[in-house]
Amino acid sequence: MPDWREYLSAEDLATIERGKWARSIGYGARPAVVVIDVQNYMTGEEVGNDPDKFPYAAPAVAWPALRKIQTILAAARPAQAPVIYTRFAIDREAGDAGLFDAKIGAPDSENVYLEGTFGSEIAEEIAPEPGDLVITKKKPSSFFGTPLLPYLIERNIDTLIITGGSTCNCVRATVFDAFSYNFRAIVPSDAVFDRMPISQAINLFDMNRCSADVVETSDVLEYLSAIAT
Repeated sequence: MPDWREYLSAEDLATIERGKWARSIGYGARPAVVVIDVQNYMTGEEVGNDPDKFPYAAPAVAWPALRKIQTILAAARPAQAPVIYTRFAIDREAGDAGLFDAKIGAPDSENVYLEGTFGSEIAEEIAPEPGDLVITKKKPSSFFGTPLLPYLIERNIDTLIITGGSTCNCVRATVFDAFSYNFRAIVPSDAVFDRMPISQAINLFDMNRCSADVVETSDVLEYLSAIAT
């Protein structure tokens, strides 16, 4: 788990202690797994990635996280935990990017997040299976403008195991919305990824402090194994 303490002062740590921040929420009884935006434009190529070909990819961190996600998915299905994938894809011709293009933008390329391109597809190594829900979203949160909330309510889900990337953006936005809707948000730190180590560490710190339990994949696997028996 990233050691966010290296970024905190003694005063910061004292503030956390006084406020009793970062208490554990714990797992509920009915989990679902959310795999956020593990798409080709995010992962790039596992070996010999060309950053000019995949300008937004973070293969050094995305692929280790993807391997952890594979183990979570393998444990979730025997536990009858629904699996939800999100993919971020915009259609410039339809003008659905909103302010995203103004803030970040992307070249016209097969290897970014444009609808209909290779880059926008979910990585083959964790491809959805029949019965999984796949949501295309246009904003950071997996909840915003999508059918995710009614899907979870209909199935009486109380716990979301949130994986994928990037930690600072779509993972964090989804976690805060999940917490706002009173879902127990569980974030396995080694199954989420960010392009910069400081961003990974500080965002995990913030989520653990305010709105989620940041754990390791081994903890999630133990929980899923217990409810599968």
